[in-house]
Amino acid sequence: MSERRQLINIAYRLLGSLAEAEDAVQETYARWYAMSPQQQAAIESPGAWLTTVASRICLNLLGSARARRETYVGEWIPEPLPERTERSTGQPVTTVDPADRITLDESVNLAFLVVLESMTPAERVAFILHDVFCHSFAEVAEIVGRTPAACRQLASSARRRIRAAQPSATPSAQRAGVVREFKQAWEAKDIDALIGLLDPGATAIADGGGLTTTFLHPIEGGEQIAHAWMEIARRRPGNMTFLERTVNGQPGLVAQQDGVTVTVFAFEVAGDRIKHIWVVRNPDKLRRWTTS
Repeated sequence: MSERRQLINIAYRLLGSLAEAEDAVQETYARWYAMSPQQQAAIESPGAWLTTVASRICLNLLGSARARRETYVGEWIPEPLPERTERSTGQPVTTVDPADRITLDESVNLAFLVVLESMTPAERVAFILHDVFCHSFAEVAEIVGRTPAACRQLASSARRRIRAAQPSATPSAQRAGVVREFKQAWEAKDIDALIGLLDPGATAIADGGGLTTTFLHPIEGGEQIAHAWMEIARRRPGNMTFLERTVNGQPGLVAQQDGVTVTVFAFEVAGDRIKHIWVVRNPDKLRRWTTS
């Protein structure tokens, strides 16, 4: 069971969904415990065995997930995660099982996970296992059923996608400052300030999963986004508050109604401008934000 945290970390990056990651890890352990003690004892490295099985399960799930997402209502965004010491109240939580924590680093920021969604399942598995978790290409080859040389090519292709999509590095404090200014301009209904904070080519994407009201198609352009956010401000219920929160290790915002998180906003900031906004309203993806 000491491997559980590592398996959850791998599966979340591979699937972009904590719920699916937990199911994949549960299935991995079910297969382990289905073996006899003699079979278990014959496995030289249980950790390596569990990683291999979990990764294969994720690889299979990625194939079926693509088909499911074709029928998904609106855009599909990876499940956002709160800072591991935060919940909907923003207060430290000391009762979280350490095995259930996701290590929040650059490989789980939402912009990174969105790029992973554009990869083939094999590319994603090869890149995550080799570049993020330092498995050899020989080990990756055993999981994806290809040669080590082919896996090297898969990881190289994935790397090019990541590099092409990554903005120039912006210090965390600067990113947080831009998000804070965006929140203040939004609450003040200052459209000129909003436009000034948004890259002219910015994009906003929302995920309601057909379960709650949101815009179904991406909004392109800084001015268009600013006008859309002004409309949201005008319709904002009196009991809704906006709070600065950490979203997948990056500065973000949440909207709460009566203390319950109903929307999570993640941002990609380049320099002093916002390039992407991801809006998650699907309640199935907000359970980590609404449970203490």
